[in-house]
Amino acid sequence: MSDKKTLPQTPSQTIGPYFAYGLTSDQYGYSQLAAIAGPVMVDDALAGTRIEVTGQVFDGAGNPVSDAMLEIWQADDQGRYAHPADPRSSNAAFTGFGRCGTGTDAENRFHFQTILPGSPQEGAAPHLNVILFMRGLLLHCYTRIYFSDFEAENATDLVLLSVPTERRGTLIAKREDGPNGIRYRFDIHMQGDQETVFFDV
Repeated sequence: MSDKKTLPQTPSQTIGPYFAYGLTSDQYGYSQLAAIAGPVMVDDALAGTRIEVTGQVFDGAGNPVSDAMLEIWQADDQGRYAHPADPRSSNAAFTGFGRCGTGTDAENRFHFQTILPGSPQEGAAPHLNVILFMRGLLLHCYTRIYFSDFEAENATDLVLLSVPTERRGTLIAKREDGPNGIRYRFDIHMQGDQETVFFDV
């Protein structure tokens, strides 16, 4: 008969911080690795209104997070997704997928250069789908970015309407045009009075 004791389960571990060299290699200067997506999602030939989306991720103490990574996925300017589940003829030149870390900016900001998405369906306002990864999270977080200058569309968006009125503002990026064109500011707060709404998927 064995004298071995039953060992306790190994504790769970938080993810990362492996984003720099594993997923955002171009951004961090790891030229020997090729990233499948970056923060610049457009080129000169792509149709649509160019926008910049920028912001910071704040922890529960209100400090900017220096090792977060965001992925966004969006429709093109006609509201079409580059996905087999979308039967419409999507803009093949635009994947709608971008990825950015917060570690290379002096203020720990993320920056995406993309196009303004169209409404993907009736009852849906233009938006960006966001997945957030960061140190300390066992599971990544899902949220959305809506746009402040689409008030009429936001007022009928079924997902936004499912959020309590007092918390909807945490999902809306504020337009603050800059020297390079249309820019939206969107900050993510992990905890506290301004905590961003996250969705179960």
